[in-house]
Amino acid sequence: MAASDIIKLLPDSVANQIAAGEVIQRPASVVKELVENAIDAGATDISIIIKDAGRTLIQVVDNGSGMSPTDARMAFERHATSKIAAADDLYTLHTMGFRGEALASIAAVAQIELRTMRPGDSIGSRLTIAASKVESQEACACVPGTNLMVKNLFAYLPVRRKFLKKDSVELGHIVHEFERLALVNTNVDFTLIHNDVTLHRLLHGSLRQRIGELFGKSMEKQIIPLSTETSLVRLSGYVGLPQFARRRGAHQYFFVNGRNMRHPYFHSAVMSCFAPLIAADMQPSYFINFEVEPDRIDVNIHPQKHEIKFEDEQGIWQILVAAIKEAMGKTNAAGAIDFNVDNAPEIPTFTPDAQAKATVDFDESYNPFETMHSAPNTMHNAQCTMHNRAVDWDSLSNNFKRERNASLEEVRSALNIMEQSRPQVRQLGLDELPDQENELIRTDSSQPTGSYITIANRYIATPVRDGLMLIDRHRAHVRVLYERIMNCIADGPIATQRLIFPETVTLSASEDLVLASTCDSLSRLGFDISPLGDCTWAINGMPSALSAASPVDSIRDIIGRVAQTGELPDTELFAAIATAMARTAAVNVNNRLGEAETDMLVADLFKTSSPNYTPDGQIIVTTIGLEELGRLFN
Repeated sequence: MAASDIIKLLPDSVANQIAAGEVIQRPASVVKELVENAIDAGATDISIIIKDAGRTLIQVVDNGSGMSPTDARMAFERHATSKIAAADDLYTLHTMGFRGEALASIAAVAQIELRTMRPGDSIGSRLTIAASKVESQEACACVPGTNLMVKNLFAYLPVRRKFLKKDSVELGHIVHEFERLALVNTNVDFTLIHNDVTLHRLLHGSLRQRIGELFGKSMEKQIIPLSTETSLVRLSGYVGLPQFARRRGAHQYFFVNGRNMRHPYFHSAVMSCFAPLIAADMQPSYFINFEVEPDRIDVNIHPQKHEIKFEDEQGIWQILVAAIKEAMGKTNAAGAIDFNVDNAPEIPTFTPDAQAKATVDFDESYNPFETMHSAPNTMHNAQCTMHNRAVDWDSLSNNFKRERNASLEEVRSALNIMEQSRPQVRQLGLDELPDQENELIRTDSSQPTGSYITIANRYIATPVRDGLMLIDRHRAHVRVLYERIMNCIADGPIATQRLIFPETVTLSASEDLVLASTCDSLSRLGFDISPLGDCTWAINGMPSALSAASPVDSIRDIIGRVAQTGELPDTELFAAIATAMARTAAVNVNNRLGEAETDMLVADLFKTSSPNYTPDGQIIVTTIGLEELGRLFN
């Protein structure tokens, strides 16, 4: 007997909860959807009221067009929208929303209370919904516009509610989403209130004013205008000056036709302009708006409409690069050569018949093949110094003593150890060369041999039994520093090193909330910080382990790491902060290490509990096998 049919149509409430998992990921998603609906309704004044980081209440009040009683009820039906009527309308969109899924998804996982009235009506409508079911609808007195309250978010989806982060993290996401919405809608007044405290009160104005209101007035002095207009795209906005680039916490925003977006391809265009001007680990700020014809973009490829496809991506990429370079060129952001300086070389007038004359006096007695004495710490990029000649110990010890303030005995001892540990190099005679049929010469161990070559100030290469080992120098230092910091934490609070001149750091509102929530943990880790108001903090002391690191970069790295991890037990939170501290203090491509320092770094790495991976799982060590090397040479 055949089995009965097993495929069934899901109830609307279940379908809406499934859709809510894509559209409504956290309280910040609710804020985004409700504010965009208010903007589509023509609102010029929007207030956002939050309780308990959105768990208890998310309320959005606007002065937009409002709704009739029938429209108010239809708005919560799935795929009910006033934005489009046919599929072709997707390619001529001028509104933020168009799918008709957001309100239905929110109503499926929370309790809804809506009060709305159109400007010409004398009475409004009040609607209450819970778990996609309309509980009541009645006439009520209210002001024109819409007042929508979302209570007990994810009350009907407890699994999602359980995975919400702590209030400070979720509020940080809400504030960040608020910043994105406020930047792209500068003609709208915004108010953000959390637990009866006003976090932002923004009046309509220019983009530059809005940037200053959100990120501090000093930010207005760190950006330069960008503007260009072509047949493909009209670009406007601001880019940050290279000298104000940050390792973490840079403000990077793209807008297209009044909509926020993320676009890695265009981000690479911006970075290509700044690459010659900033360090590899720095990030510039930018606020760039694209205006294109709606039929040349596709916004219907992401549930939250963050990703957008462009028809003319390559052409716009080139226009963006040209516009940024032009903006920086107008303000001399890349610097200029000043020829009117003292001791400048005299440039003679060109005379075709004049004889060439040497301008440098040469010492004819100089013999470049004589033995040269140089300090051992002179390994340059992709160069290996051969130490098969005599060493002038007095000269070297004097250099080290002068540079490191060490005693003569300590210097001699260190140099003796280095000379003994350095592999001996000799030339092979023709009769000693290996046959082609034999394997390559191998060491007796799979561990590093102690013969190191530094490549591009980033990688350390050394031969091992199975081939060639490559070590990421920065990540190796991160692992070493991380374990040192965690050992210090286990022994008790880390000692604080007071700064002679305290530094200040100005944060965005979302970053300020994260830092305030981690003050106690940072104190135990050796930080001495204090709030100064207006999202500004004073850094009075640093952990002794970070004495060489930038205080501001350290704080920003920690904020970023904590914001990613969210609510964690103390042990895991300390581990996250220790990872951020290690990344800040670790060597980078701008730091050169001598042979002794490289030897010590590799030795310390292989003493750690997990030398192959960083604390957050990135690869430190990899080996190119002999077979793979053979394939490279055919």
